[in-house]
Amino acid sequence: MGSLARRPDGRWRARYRDPDGRERAKHFSRKADGERFLAMIESSKLRGTYVDPSDRTTVAEYARRWASVRPYRPSTARRIDSQIRLHVENTFLGSRRMASVLPSDVQAWVTQLAAQLAPSTVELTVNMLKAIFAAAVLDRVVGSSPVVRLALPKADKDRVVPLTVDQVLELAETVPARTRAMVLTQAGLGLRLGELLALRQQDVNFLGRTARVEHQLEDRTRARVDPKTPRSRRSVPLPQFVADALARHMQQWPPLEDGSLFYGHNRRPYHHAFYGVRTFKVAVKKLAGEEGSTFPPSTTTHDLRHHYASVLLAGGESVVAVAERLGHDDASMVLKVYGHLMPESEDRTRKIIDAAWSATSTEVTSVALGDPLTDSARTERGQSS
Repeated sequence: MGSLARRPDGRWRARYRDPDGRERAKHFSRKADGERFLAMIESSKLRGTYVDPSDRTTVAEYARRWASVRPYRPSTARRIDSQIRLHVENTFLGSRRMASVLPSDVQAWVTQLAAQLAPSTVELTVNMLKAIFAAAVLDRVVGSSPVVRLALPKADKDRVVPLTVDQVLELAETVPARTRAMVLTQAGLGLRLGELLALRQQDVNFLGRTARVEHQLEDRTRARVDPKTPRSRRSVPLPQFVADALARHMQQWPPLEDGSLFYGHNRRPYHHAFYGVRTFKVAVKKLAGEEGSTFPPSTTTHDLRHHYASVLLAGGESVVAVAERLGHDDASMVLKVYGHLMPESEDRTRKIIDAAWSATSTEVTSVALGDPLTDSARTERGQSS
């Protein structure tokens, strides 16, 4: 228990010990304020919500401490570092004491971000701040998280409109010959760009007609690292047209000593930006710029992954199987992104509803035409029910 004593200057000193056993003190002009403070401290210690009232840690300082101990992949660590630097440290929230931040402060911060960033970026940054304050609660830096009940900008995402087979073939014919097999392989295996760039000869089983996704190429270093998630390490059926494209490619450009299939004139695997921007995007721009062209100018390498998923769904493959082929952790992502592409879903909906109402179709038609049911009809319907 704490103690309260009057000092020679007339003020009251409240003494107490924190949960770690360290002695703390705070001074008050009125005895009642000191008693109230001690009661609050003891109550928070019993509930496990004690927060050091003298802690001056700022949001930016704690965010850096939080990020430094997370087991992030290098690419994720760089993204988090950029988010903290741009959207926390360079805002009014970054200099605020952790314990002094109110939900209204966080809402003001969100509104400020929304005026400058895309809704998806705001949501990503808010999720990071939510994780930071959740960790601060566990560390007893704050008593509760102020990142609650926020009004976020609405993120209206355009529905995926997948490339057709003909459009993929146009791309393959437009890119340089050295990268033609890359377009066909990504479209036929549904790989992420990093997975495509990391593909090796030993990952492709021509006899067994499968391809293994074992690595992805790290963006900056071009080193092979683990795939995005544990489920991303997977085996994918090898279509014949991909096998043919890879066989022709390997004849013209034999694999490197480590088995790398796709590499430049310098005999190093392609960099993400070199292939994605200076090669792929140039081909897209050329196709979209042709007179009378309907080729989507916003096409990226990821659209080949969308193409793969759409072809599987159109062919009747299950959502669970598509998620497995894409390396997703669960099928909900497939439904969220590609649900509108499910084949004949509108026809199925109509048939299900019509079947449920078929027994009363005559009565429904009468009501629709403004001819109410007669009393005898209502009685007969009630008796049959």
